Amino acid sequence: MAIERTLSILKPDALEKGAIGKIISRFESNGLKPVAIRLQHLSQREAEGFYAVHKDRPFFKDLVSFMISGPVVLMCLEGENAMQANRDLMGATDPKKAAAGTIRADFARSIDANTVHGSDSVENAKNEIAYFFRATELFAYDYKK
Repeated sequence: MAIERTLSILKPDALEKGAIGKIISRFESNGLKPVAIRLQHLSQREAEGFYAVHKDRPFFKDLVSFMISGPVVLMCLEGENAMQANRDLMGATDPKKAAAGTIRADFARSIDANTVHGSDSVENAKNEIAYFFRATELFAYDYKK
């Protein structure tokens, strides 16, 4: 069993829709346990730093503006193959191309306001989790119980 951790962000549009509980329930129903969770309004600096990998792309400014437009829910999720499980639950970035029953197909309104962020690799997950959470903020489940 490959227990991993991944970062998930419920974006401002998810909060506007009142979908926090519905989305977290999907994670939990599919074996992903929140080991850290926080509601936060990102600053411009935090959003720009987090998405710095995209700074030279044409959508960077709009992405940062969207991410600071309202509060977000930051979560570290843990479970078997958590990174890929989260990506599968989210669906394609463009909700028009997302499979039926995925979070983006059900809640996202556009490719820009696509409801959730999820780490795209195990290595990036480690970096993204550390960007938002100190090690002391991460709960440790005992899987031997």
